[in-house]
Amino acid sequence: MGKFIIEKSSPLRGRIKISGAKNSVLPILAATILTDKSCDINEVPFLKDVETMLELLNSLGAEIIKNKDSVIVSCNKISNKELPYDLVKKIRASFLIAGPVLARFGIVRIQMPGGCPIGVRPVDLHLKGFSLMGAKIKQEHGVIEISTKGLKGADIYLDFPSVGATENIMMAAVMAKGVTNISNCAVEPEIVDLAQFLNQMGAKITGAGSDNIKIIGTDILNGCKHTIIPDRIEAGTYMIAAGITKGDIIMQNVIPEHLKPVTAKLKEMNVMTEETSDGIRVYCGGNLKNVDVKTMPFPGFPTDMQAQFMSLMTVSKGTGIVNETVFENRFMHVGELNRMGADIKLESNSAIVTGVKKTMGTKVKATDLRAGAALIISALAAEGETEISDIYHIERGYYKIEEKLSKIGANIKKIED
Repeated sequence: MGKFIIEKSSPLRGRIKISGAKNSVLPILAATILTDKSCDINEVPFLKDVETMLELLNSLGAEIIKNKDSVIVSCNKISNKELPYDLVKKIRASFLIAGPVLARFGIVRIQMPGGCPIGVRPVDLHLKGFSLMGAKIKQEHGVIEISTKGLKGADIYLDFPSVGATENIMMAAVMAKGVTNISNCAVEPEIVDLAQFLNQMGAKITGAGSDNIKIIGTDILNGCKHTIIPDRIEAGTYMIAAGITKGDIIMQNVIPEHLKPVTAKLKEMNVMTEETSDGIRVYCGGNLKNVDVKTMPFPGFPTDMQAQFMSLMTVSKGTGIVNETVFENRFMHVGELNRMGADIKLESNSAIVTGVKKTMGTKVKATDLRAGAALIISALAAEGETEISDIYHIERGYYKIEEKLSKIGANIKKIED
């Protein structure tokens, strides 16, 4: 198990290319199950979560060809309808395979998925959608069996705009008989990317990006070529790294529209952005000052950026409040940041952050994916040396983060135990 060793860095400068979106490639890989033709997917970040998803597909019988930043998936020989628990438990996204397998084969057996321990993330909305489309659901000893003699279109209202449930129901519905309408669905850019991929395969989906998606079922889907959208969370993380070091960087392969909730808050803190001919420039426009943040489903401020943003707040002037409304257990990084000298107090689902003049490097542990990224950001500005353990969490969502940061001037290295 590796560690990151980080020393206080000079202002970050240079260009950094953003990888394909983790939260987009995972459902798209799952969607390849819907066809017996090959799918060619580009801008694939070979993260640990992506590798796990590819192992899951392979366990079902899929053939996979990996290239430098692309993968060709062929699911024409799939035979297994039960996913191995040793892989399912590793990532939450494993449950996204349920919809495609159910749609194509009529039955799937899967155990409750794993992932980061950031709060309760039930699959009840996924199952509600499958049930309304005519599937029978049986749960015994932690195993969920979902079966159908043929899915049928239905009107489905989600009690909460869950990204995973929207994706899973959408994938199941593309081969259902008739029309499916999903109301109060998620509107994230990754939903739009998945819909575009499915439509390239021959699906008939409209409304993706709004809170009402309409799917007209079809019998056969084909293979296609698709390029994954840039990772807005990775981009936001590097923007904050530039801000905390008072750097000046240009991020390449970004979609500015996807970053608006983050760039708006950063501007309030004096971290400025401007679009250039080859990306987005990020630079510090003055002394950092604290603001209040409230996480919300897109287009609100993303919960996946909350921990990283808090790192910036720890060394900004004044006091700000972070209100977490999406997950109930997403403040595990607070204890680690306070170990570095931060002044953060927790009250229910809020964190009160008072900026300090300096933080100090020490030994800390990544408790989840985004918490780990927050520790890297704090370490870049902390006096002395910081040692971050349990970095497998970080590598689930950031592709070669130490190499990318090193290229723009960060003092970071990875060591293996």
